[in-house]
Amino acid sequence: MRMSSFSRASLVVAGAAMAIAACGSTSSSSSGGSSGSTSASTPVVTAASFNRNFTAMSSLSSLAAKGKGLVAAILPDTVSSARYTEFDAPFLTKAFQLAGLKSNQYIVENAQGSDATELSMAQSAISRGASVIIFDPLDSGVGVEIEKYAAQHGVRVINYDRLTLGSSPSDYYVSFNNVRVGQLIGQGFVACVAAWHVTHPNVLVMRGAPTDNNATLFAEGYDSVIDPYFKSGKWTLVGTPPGTWTPSVALTEFQQMYTAHPNINAVVTPNDENAAPIISYLQSLHIAPKTIPFTGQDATLQGLQNILAGYQCGTVYKPIYQEAQAAVSLALYLRAGKTPPAALLNGTTHDPVSGNNIPSVLLTPEWVTTKNMASTVIADNFVPASQLCSGTYASACAAAGIKA
Repeated sequence: MRMSSFSRASLVVAGAAMAIAACGSTSSSSSGGSSGSTSASTPVVTAASFNRNFTAMSSLSSLAAKGKGLVAAILPDTVSSARYTEFDAPFLTKAFQLAGLKSNQYIVENAQGSDATELSMAQSAISRGASVIIFDPLDSGVGVEIEKYAAQHGVRVINYDRLTLGSSPSDYYVSFNNVRVGQLIGQGFVACVAAWHVTHPNVLVMRGAPTDNNATLFAEGYDSVIDPYFKSGKWTLVGTPPGTWTPSVALTEFQQMYTAHPNINAVVTPNDENAAPIISYLQSLHIAPKTIPFTGQDATLQGLQNILAGYQCGTVYKPIYQEAQAAVSLALYLRAGKTPPAALLNGTTHDPVSGNNIPSVLLTPEWVTTKNMASTVIADNFVPASQLCSGTYASACAAAGIKA
């Protein structure tokens, strides 16, 4: 569940177990600047090790016992996505605990949308003895400040979910392949326009916040899929608002465009949270299901219900339990002074601002519709079936093979 259009990451992925489509150069993976080494006695996890049962974490207990210092995980906010409180925080905590860290050896905090708070939390963690910081930067400005402060104090840094543009070459990055996320949104949108028989598509293309590099990467992905339809004349591009991760602002952007262009009949939305208030607004205007396609990501409860109800085409599901385990695993290697294994760092991400290639763990997202909802988000208990299938959604769940 985020910089301008020039800020494009080049993703290079190695390893057959995690075959990920990526854009840009083809440099090799790197373990990047760790002062230690990996020996035969050091446990090894890979980017494909992380399952819903967290079984990989117990294998790192010996590594946790050897490490020194606190590990601080700092999440950005509770507005851009509910995922940070519902999933990231508890999954990070669970991963720390199952790896064998004691409660006084890790911190999981949320900056609540404040750059000053995020920086203060990082500084406080370092003063308390943190040797590794995992953080999701609200923007690259505060990200650079945190990374400089950490470097001055000999603290290792892992960018979590979003990359700080201007990153140090000794930093690390854990995320999903965000260009691929955008490609899935674009591909799902194309399929939905056809399936819902949208004739003469007049398309509004919405974006996440322009200060967020992830939003740029998502847009890079879906633009690459949908631009040929505009260039061929098959579709008409109505407009592209500035972009935001605040749902109420996304609604205002849509309403302004819809008032000026009432012929809009298809909308690319970058996540479920932004799509939800717009869909509710159109429902208040009595727009019928499967009339105006919307897209999304994060597999939120509302997003999944909008899919079941026929107002949203699909959502990109990112199993956050994988991301949390990957970040904690990487932190444990760094905390113990060990070189993270190449099988864990399965790619690099190019930072166009610093020019550095950041060693990365890049995980695989998945497009979810009614056809695979039961085998993905429900099987992972990402959203409980009892919540998803309540009230008017019961029959749609049954049709999708979901048992409440």
